[in-house]
Amino acid sequence: MAALNVRFTDDELDALRRRAEEEGRSMQSFAHDAVIAAINEHSRLFNEAAAHVLKVSEELNRRLA
Repeated sequence: MAALNVRFTDDELDALRRRAEEEGRSMQSFAHDAVIAAINEHSRLFNEAAAHVLKVSEELNRRLA
């Protein structure tokens, strides 16, 4: 599996450590899941926006076809 080094300030690293500890998880697991959640959220928002555009332009698209 590929790896990635991520740089944090001391304060950011402390916050990451605290949050991971609060959830009983490793910092690596917590950071991994946070990145995956951000990726998935971006995809969800894009798909939602695309569906909205298709819906509101449905009549225009029908006329132009």
